[in-house]
Amino acid sequence: MKKTIFIYTGSRADYGILKNLIKDLKKESFLSIKLVVGGFHYSKKFGFTYKEILKDKIKIDFKSKIKIKNTNSLEILKFISESIKEYSKILNKMKPSIAIILGDRFEAFAFAVACYFLNIKIAHIHGGEVTEGSFDDDIRHSISKLSNYHFVTHEIYKKRLIQLGEQKKNIFNVGSLGVQNF
Repeated sequence: MKKTIFIYTGSRADYGILKNLIKDLKKESFLSIKLVVGGFHYSKKFGFTYKEILKDKIKIDFKSKIKIKNTNSLEILKFISESIKEYSKILNKMKPSIAIILGDRFEAFAFAVACYFLNIKIAHIHGGEVTEGSFDDDIRHSISKLSNYHFVTHEIYKKRLIQLGEQKKNIFNVGSLGVQNF
């Protein structure tokens, strides 16, 4: 029986890093890869970047077109709330073996929360990193705390996750996926 893996992308930023991983995993006959594409890909303001995914000949399995008007606190909370509700329905129906989430964005956080409460294992890419002067760190660390497996880009980030209480045996220093793009 094939293992079902959900991969979440919320914007051009994470998709660009995940693209080659998605393509590589889709080649594996023992896996069923499902791509969940979130809100900012369907935003006119951000250039309808879902078209890049289609141009790369990658199937979009689940679309979330929940819109966000602006990035004030109340709009972000509304977006997260609606996203968790929508993702929960998809995840509960499909029951993937694991979900792959990259980074530190609030839309990825919503997907991680839905996975966590439905007992779907999470593999988090880029945990332990630090972005000075933004709330991205809090979101990234929150996703890490909800995750079961961690794929970090540097030994320093591995140590940071251990300091956050994550199990050393579940943290893998794999380097940056973005290097494949060069």
